[in-house]
Amino acid sequence: MVLSRLTILLILTVLAKISCASSASSSSGSIHDLLRSHGLPGGLLPKSVDSFVMDPATGLLEATLDSPCYAKYDGLVYFDRVVRGNLSFGELRGVVGLSQEELFLWLPVKEIRVSDPGSGVILFDIGMAHKQLSMSLFEEPPDCRPDGTLILGGGQGVLSSKEKASQY
Repeated sequence: MVLSRLTILLILTVLAKISCASSASSSSGSIHDLLRSHGLPGGLLPKSVDSFVMDPATGLLEATLDSPCYAKYDGLVYFDRVVRGNLSFGELRGVVGLSQEELFLWLPVKEIRVSDPGSGVILFDIGMAHKQLSMSLFEEPPDCRPDGTLILGGGQGVLSSKEKASQY
């Protein structure tokens, strides 16, 4: 009898620890709310974020989307199925899984930063350059089109498999 109570107590303890570890994503609400609470606009990631996990000790944020997709801010942006970065107040560093089209090239976004919230400007580090954009572009999470369907200007266009392959 004592052994079975001890076993039950041990199982409950393990379940409680697992529950606490996985609550980092559910207790903070949506990922868009999490971004806003860290001084970044909520629309940095699309509506199609399926789940996310953040390690509060390291700031490592991992967002999983339904599928890879394209969104439009001032230009086209490509989101891999998983987007990662280290989140701290006003910045997302070491970004992986996010690319921005610049002059017909797809460049990886390495860092996103809001240095001065009063300026209304957000800074994107795309490796070879830094790009300043209005934070108003990122107030609301954008719709994200699945791989192959793009939003071009006012209309829509579709890339063939050959065109998509040449981008990477």
